[in-house]
Amino acid sequence: MSPDSSPSAAGLPGAVPANGQLRGVDPLPVGPDGWVCSAKDCGAPATHDLQWNNPKIHTADRRKHWLACAEHTSTLGSFLSTRGFLQDTLPL
Repeated sequence: MSPDSSPSAAGLPGAVPANGQLRGVDPLPVGPDGWVCSAKDCGAPATHDLQWNNPKIHTADRRKHWLACAEHTSTLGSFLSTRGFLQDTLPL
């Protein structure tokens, strides 16, 4: 990934703002192949950012990320939603 295509340069959800402060949102996880689905054994390109937190251990403004491909957005979202963790689903 070139510097110009980094999350902060792209202005995507979870990207580090210019001032470097995250304000409770973790940076998007980026691997050597870019953004890939978080589903077990799936290496497809991610199309959605499932932002979540566990209210028992995270502050209300904290957001963690699971990235999902088109095939796994629904199943990963359901898993998080059933537990009351899913806060938002955003396209990448």
